Amino acid sequence: MLTETEVVASSVDQGMPNQALRAVVAVPVFNEAERIAYCLHALDGQEGLGGSGLGVLLFLNNCTDGTAHVVAALQTSLRRPVRVIERAYAEANAGWARREAMEAAAAWLEESGTQDGVILTTDADSRVPEDWVARNLAAITDGVDAVAGRIALDEADAARLPASLHARGALEGAYEALLTELEARINPVVHDPWPRHWTTSGATLAVRLGTYRQVGGMPPLAVGEDKAFVSSLLSSDARVRHDPDIVVVTSGRLDGRAPGGAADTMKLRCQVPESPCDPRLEPLPRALFRFAWRRRIIDLHASGRLGRKALWAPWLGIRTDTARTIAHLPTLGAVLAATEAASPMLRYRPLRPAELPRQILHARAVLGLLRSTSAVLGRSRRSKVVAVEDASQTSAERTGHA
Repeated sequence: MLTETEVVASSVDQGMPNQALRAVVAVPVFNEAERIAYCLHALDGQEGLGGSGLGVLLFLNNCTDGTAHVVAALQTSLRRPVRVIERAYAEANAGWARREAMEAAAAWLEESGTQDGVILTTDADSRVPEDWVARNLAAITDGVDAVAGRIALDEADAARLPASLHARGALEGAYEALLTELEARINPVVHDPWPRHWTTSGATLAVRLGTYRQVGGMPPLAVGEDKAFVSSLLSSDARVRHDPDIVVVTSGRLDGRAPGGAADTMKLRCQVPESPCDPRLEPLPRALFRFAWRRRIIDLHASGRLGRKALWAPWLGIRTDTARTIAHLPTLGAVLAATEAASPMLRYRPLRPAELPRQILHARAVLGLLRSTSAVLGRSRRSKVVAVEDASQTSAERTGHA
């Protein structure tokens, strides 16, 4: 929303503004004169798009370091159409900037007359691979509504980080991968099968234009706008794919542009090594309890029995009136989110780094059992199929000889 403190400084199109577009990449930018060229060249070099038109929308907010001059100098050499918007806004924050960028990208797609457009977003301090857009579009073409990729730290930045931070990151990554596979096996999702991941980062998101409008767009939160956005997608039953093969390189600096963002998190972990892990990295028994109850709620919802509150609400410490409200929510995603929010049994209790090795050991043991069970069941199913095929063939042969 415009206020008296906000001034629209400029809006410039480069290339062919009336070109039919399939996708637009929205990039919020704040004082990135040193890195914006890498970001722009990576976006300009996207391959494998066939006839799909691609536009780039740069939203420069409160830039005072010459970022606009760097962009202006690059524009004439870029092959993709680029739209640049500059604004000064005293109350700007990371979520507001990403929302404004994505709203402008959505408007550009609508202006182009695109019916099945896709909005992508990344960060100005990130470099996407040359097939980033193509991979996201392929996933959406395959039937999902949104795609979340993974991130990797820039090698030069990562080399400057302390070894203790890398060691902690390796433990957290190992445990996260184990929990992700456990959930995928306990509660499989057709459109988001294993292998998948848990990452939710504004450095690599893609969403159908219609889906973006349906959920009300990116929330203008100072911190965690990307996670809140994906949560809104899931609550609306949008099909979100967490694709492990889409990886974007992003900054590993400790002097971040967004207060409370990834840079501040890394800085805190350097200063306080035993600071809590991400809330989703909870003790294994609680995680397994959560996954099992998600499966239970999904089954009750699918069978139309969620209204029988005694089957689930008391076991999760949820009051009857609250359970009644939850049971009448319009989507399964909303039901799952409200159930977790209402249940004291499902509150997250994050681990401390020192607890990770033991939890990893236990998770590996449980996952080994699940994998073995799946393998046995798979062999049993294959044996039954072979037996049926053999019986059918024998019957056909007898009929032929008769």
